[in-house]
Amino acid sequence: MHSVKPKKFLGQHFLTHLPTASAIADTVDSCPELPILEVGPGMGVMTQYLLQKGRPLKVVELDFESVAYLREHFPQMENDIIEDDFLKMHLENTFDGAPFVLTGNYPYNISSQIFFKMLEYRSIIPCCTGMIQKEVAERLAAKSGSKTYGILSVLVQLWYDVDYLFTVEPGVFNPPPKVRSAVVRLTRNDETECGCNEKLLRRIVKGTFNQRRKMLRGTLRPLLNELLQNRSEKTDERLNLFLQEQRFTKRPEQLSVADFVQLTNDIENLLTEIQE
Repeated sequence: MHSVKPKKFLGQHFLTHLPTASAIADTVDSCPELPILEVGPGMGVMTQYLLQKGRPLKVVELDFESVAYLREHFPQMENDIIEDDFLKMHLENTFDGAPFVLTGNYPYNISSQIFFKMLEYRSIIPCCTGMIQKEVAERLAAKSGSKTYGILSVLVQLWYDVDYLFTVEPGVFNPPPKVRSAVVRLTRNDETECGCNEKLLRRIVKGTFNQRRKMLRGTLRPLLNELLQNRSEKTDERLNLFLQEQRFTKRPEQLSVADFVQLTNDIENLLTEIQE
């Protein structure tokens, strides 16, 4: 079978530089002994090095041409090639519920969604590595106060320690992407509890960063108005008093992960107080 032609609609940029593929595969060594799930293997340039680890390995690929190529060139993986959309998979079934390492040269058009999927399954994904756009890698690793700090930074860093490992230039791909790439490693931290209402936290983080140039006072008010079902003059007074606190003159990038957890608890307490 001839080489697979990259498909733009799938966001495919096939890695062709073997030393880079080997280096990315080696990032799974930080989580030894665990099985490995590779997302988007393409023609298996990373897969060949992951196989050398001697660990259970499965690959998930949506492109039927790539699947056919893998079955032809990696016959030993016949039962471990999953033809599916990673974002729709039930990951608890991948290794019979056992924890595993997630890795890959991730399709650029769904890289952020991959990390949100990872968060859903954080109890069985203690380690995630792989290559993504440099911009997304910088957002993952960004600390509060940085212009790149945002929704992905807060929600991922709540549960994972993020390491930006190295930068990858466009010339090692076919076709070369218009952006630089980077390899990251995410390792589960010691947190077992969110410390707040996680659903509310997500709403607050997304709501404030979607208007990141505004002060928190301006972005939180519509959210609080939406959350408050029974409005009264007394409710509005209490809400206005709450939002007059000095901290709400800040913008979302100035809040640490811990600050967002505290803010979520304070808002939940406020809502409980008002609605009693």
